[in-house]
Amino acid sequence: MLRSKPLLFSLLVMSMGSTAWAADRGVPFTPAHPVSQTYHGVRVTDPYRWLENSNDPKVIAWSDAQNARTRAYLDHLAQRQVVFDRLMAAYRAQSPSYSDFHLAGGHVFAQAVLPPHQQPVVGVMNDRADPKTFRTIIDPDRIDPSGQTTIDWSVPSPDGRLLAVSLSQNGTEDGTVHVFDTKTGAETADIVPRAQYPTAGGSLAWKADSSGFWYTRYPGEERPEADRHFYQQVWYHRLGTPVSQDAYVAGRDFPKIAEIALDNYGVSQNGHAVLISVEEGDGGRFQQYVINQKSGQVTRISDFDDRVVAAAIGPDDHIYLVSRKNAPRGELLETSLEHPAVADAKRLIAQGEGVIMGGAEFGGAPVIATRKALYVREMVGGPSRVAVFSPDGKPRGDLSLPPVISVSDVSPIAHGDMLVSFNSYLTPHQVMRYRPGTGKLKPTPLSSTSPVSFADCEAVRTEATSRDGTHVPMTVIRRRGTRLDGRNPTLVYGYGGYGISEMPRFMGAWLRAWLDAGGVYVDTNLRGGGEFGATWHEDGALTHKQNVFDDFAAVSRQVIADGYTSSSRLAALGGSNGGLLMGAAMTQTPELYRAVVSLVGIYDMTRIELDPNGAFNVTEFGTVRDPAQFHAMLSYSPYQAVRPGVKYPAVFMATGTHDGRVNPAQSRKMIAKLQADTASGYPVYLSISDKAGHGMGSAVNVRLGQTADYVAFLLDQLGMKL
Repeated sequence: MLRSKPLLFSLLVMSMGSTAWAADRGVPFTPAHPVSQTYHGVRVTDPYRWLENSNDPKVIAWSDAQNARTRAYLDHLAQRQVVFDRLMAAYRAQSPSYSDFHLAGGHVFAQAVLPPHQQPVVGVMNDRADPKTFRTIIDPDRIDPSGQTTIDWSVPSPDGRLLAVSLSQNGTEDGTVHVFDTKTGAETADIVPRAQYPTAGGSLAWKADSSGFWYTRYPGEERPEADRHFYQQVWYHRLGTPVSQDAYVAGRDFPKIAEIALDNYGVSQNGHAVLISVEEGDGGRFQQYVINQKSGQVTRISDFDDRVVAAAIGPDDHIYLVSRKNAPRGELLETSLEHPAVADAKRLIAQGEGVIMGGAEFGGAPVIATRKALYVREMVGGPSRVAVFSPDGKPRGDLSLPPVISVSDVSPIAHGDMLVSFNSYLTPHQVMRYRPGTGKLKPTPLSSTSPVSFADCEAVRTEATSRDGTHVPMTVIRRRGTRLDGRNPTLVYGYGGYGISEMPRFMGAWLRAWLDAGGVYVDTNLRGGGEFGATWHEDGALTHKQNVFDDFAAVSRQVIADGYTSSSRLAALGGSNGGLLMGAAMTQTPELYRAVVSLVGIYDMTRIELDPNGAFNVTEFGTVRDPAQFHAMLSYSPYQAVRPGVKYPAVFMATGTHDGRVNPAQSRKMIAKLQADTASGYPVYLSISDKAGHGMGSAVNVRLGQTADYVAFLLDQLGMKL
């Protein structure tokens, strides 16, 4: 990458200094070169469009200058090193953590975090999933000692002899499939490129006889370079043959923004079929297909308007469909491999109070079918549970799990047992063994332990009332005995988008540091997520997106009204779509917050769909080509909402140069405008990492360093001390 040292030096020594208000002083000089564009009769002016060109030497120098200023600030904060050391010490002292369990060939395969490794590994255990028998197969640290190579995902062959792994570097999520021998760890000659990329991701499903696999494939030279991360398709690779001989299976009629997931669980269940789930961008609309393994025929189960959001195959060739058509919280339909179409399905489980979880990029299967029972993961406003039904749909109650948890996976293993993985705010990742014959859950040594204890803390579920009267749940994490005197530094976190639910999770050492410094933490369940089903998501998407920002403001005001804090001690945190939320929070209600941390965020809604992966967001946010959607997006677009002379909070933004999900230019432009226009005198910082992308796959020292950066910033701005 071209660097311009003389220009970098000149940028560092120049400051804004030309405004009459208390702008952020000492920032790199950012010239404005206004570009105007008219949408539906509305003229929109962009003063910093030149910062969109990542390869421009001036943009590179400007970015270096911003980074140098931010690092100079952070590195002079004594608490920054203290926080980092705490985080690293806690990571090194925690126990191994196991997840993503797959039963294959009489063994249980799993991903494991093994401190002090920089990256998770994949290995194998005996059929009882005893971690004492765990043997590492793939260790990215051995492949790349720098820690910059990561496992995107892995799938064992049905006979357990081979392991297919997608590997990528530097947080790019740009993955190539490699196949390894599970006994020796040796790599085979089968290397399949272009299988994984954000945002559409990637996946793989083995043939039942382990002779090959179906996989997601992105275009090569057959399409222009600008299209090579769209038009995802399904192809088949036979082991031992060149990739050039791989066979096309499906996808030529899929949308440009197809996001494909292949279900390998059905293969281990019956070996007769493989499910294909196709999402239309990020908006929550799906098609479902099935591949008949014997004939190779691909049959469509459902279309986008059928509102089937997930599917699962049982051991008896029954196909279970999670439908939200006229059932926003979901109902379970049943059909068969012989007659798979949704039109032939019958209702097995009617809509209930809980939300049947749907197909999503993150998290395990929503429905797990065995010969004796159906296990259905349900959401209840944020926390989740597992409901149990007989094969004919009769309720058998819920698994006896602790309250206020999130169940991340239910995994069948040998002898009819199940591994149930769950998380909570105050305890690390737990894995229980469920034995259907007894109906009991027992702890396993697969559960994690941490040197960080929250024994003196509590998670309190409460709610706020949004502008339109909607009740918005939130969880307040505090030390017992916290005084409601309005003096507690309080950090409110939010996301609210894509139907992704904000669920309990263990945040460990950084949250402990925040609480030790006198802080309170608030997790929010905003509209736009999936906590209450399809309607909750739709009420925070497209032209209803403003509801998300209103919900977050309501929560922020509520914690002040409840006596936790005041606006002078209130901070906000969010990333990605939550970064858009942070941009809206600081521009719509700047008086509410003393500091805002926004990570890998979206800020200029008029340009988002033009970014490398921006087209995937159209089904969630809308498009400037539609008048109603354009006016809605412009009304809240943070970049256009920044105004000269407004007293904005202190701001810390972070992005990664390898981000394939949100263009780093979004952060560059927003920072430039805030630095020029803020009148509060509070600082506005930008951190850009060349060892990170959107956050997935970064090495431990990179992730902990980024966390230490924003925690130290918050401690400093809110006058807190460890």
